[in-house]
Amino acid sequence: MASTSFLAFPSLQPKFQSSRKSSKPSTRRFIVRPITASVSEKPSVSVPPATVVAQPEPTKLPIKKIPGNYGLPFVGPIRDRFDYFYNQGRDEYFKSRVQKYQSTVFRANMPPGPLIASNPNVVVLLDGKSFPVLFDVTKVEKKDLFTGTFMPSTELTGGYRVLSYLDPSEPNHGKLKRLLFFHLKARRDHIIPEFHSSYTELFEGLENELATKGKAAFGEPSDLAAFNFLARSLYGTNPVDTKLGLDAPKMIGKWLLVQLSPLFTLGLPKHLDDLLLRTVRLPPALVKADYQKLYDFFYASSGFVLDEAERLGISREEACHNLLFATCFNSYGGMRFLFPNMVKWISRAGVKLHTQLAEEIRSVIRSNGGNITMAAMEQMPLMKSVVYESLRIEPPVALQYGKAKKDLVIESHDAAFRVKEGEMIFGYQPFATKDPKIFERAEEFVADRFVGEEGEKLLKHVLWSNGPESESPSIGNKQCAGKDLVILVARLLVVELFLRYDSIDIEVDSTPLGAALTVTSLKKASF
Repeated sequence: MASTSFLAFPSLQPKFQSSRKSSKPSTRRFIVRPITASVSEKPSVSVPPATVVAQPEPTKLPIKKIPGNYGLPFVGPIRDRFDYFYNQGRDEYFKSRVQKYQSTVFRANMPPGPLIASNPNVVVLLDGKSFPVLFDVTKVEKKDLFTGTFMPSTELTGGYRVLSYLDPSEPNHGKLKRLLFFHLKARRDHIIPEFHSSYTELFEGLENELATKGKAAFGEPSDLAAFNFLARSLYGTNPVDTKLGLDAPKMIGKWLLVQLSPLFTLGLPKHLDDLLLRTVRLPPALVKADYQKLYDFFYASSGFVLDEAERLGISREEACHNLLFATCFNSYGGMRFLFPNMVKWISRAGVKLHTQLAEEIRSVIRSNGGNITMAAMEQMPLMKSVVYESLRIEPPVALQYGKAKKDLVIESHDAAFRVKEGEMIFGYQPFATKDPKIFERAEEFVADRFVGEEGEKLLKHVLWSNGPESESPSIGNKQCAGKDLVILVARLLVVELFLRYDSIDIEVDSTPLGAALTVTSLKKASF
């Protein structure tokens, strides 16, 4: 989801109505007609040109030395690592240093450090003004930086450096991103109906479990729905009818863990946890058999895309490994994080918001003949704002990296700082998107924050996609190729939820991979 999530929907650029029409609730039960995607709504798949970044004017801010230091070799990075994971936790790690240095730009070490990453030294950016330099590929290089200061073994991706690890200057970057855009054009009409099918199964399962047990776990059923949706909509294959059966989410989970284990904790005693996860890498052999089953599934289901890959000069094998990564790491991995967190924030916002969403969504769908379409969803300003606010307050990709291509001057709100060519720059996105100098009530979930003209202006500060929400992915940038698909499926989740229910109540527990939700109540639609 970060730099190469999957498949763009260029037509879904933000369009807000300045005012919201009110509608009186109907006394009749709302019925949704068969779902269609109008041919007239098909998005253009022409690839936008690379963004030209204007050179900034000479800074008028005082140029200061970047505060902070890296400590003694080996000792400093391990000390910072223990603060980051165990002694303070991630957010407090950054907050304490902002307070110490009185600066949102400073030097620090980022995990995993020794013995996995040879150089953990970074320049940290924690405000919404400095952070966007990480998107400017004229200033920063993105080669092999998808996971930060270390790169997982290419044995986990068939021996290939997949698109997420390529810099736009590399020839294969453009070819592979074109391939993902092509895939959209071929399968776009299947997105909305297959989402409805997969998530109807999810909701029916939750209802049955609630009826028998009084509560229902959201996580595993949501994971299964996400993969089934992606497989059915993008590849035209139902995993249940293949050797994958219902096992794909567990296979992908293990594969993701082996790749990202140096960046997580297992909740064990800290010295044991650190020893297991950050002394040596987990061997790819642990997931070799599972990965082969996933690869076989995608190879068998991707014939038309692999044909196009050969036309573009990419081998079928390399293309398939990239499709697997884009679907399982970027898209599925992103939905696995985003959807529970979005449901969490919406549920916590309370019945008033739930009622407003239900009224808006049902009224618009009713006036559009009962059909869920992209055009209809454009008429739902509150629903769209809720999606953007979910992405702002808890972006699915928290960490961004880039290596300075040349000597730079980076500005925060208060000062400017010189960064030398070759230095690693790191940004912690949840701080940048909750910058109090940009957003009022920055720490609060404000459902209608992005409604109207003034709300639309704030979209340039919503940065989850490796670029501003106000811009589009292109061959020449590293913005998530599936940016608009992510927005579309997030909107669809909210629409499906409030067509079916008046309100939802949940309990939340935290895990290293995001929120673990238990649904305690689903009040069925009453109007």
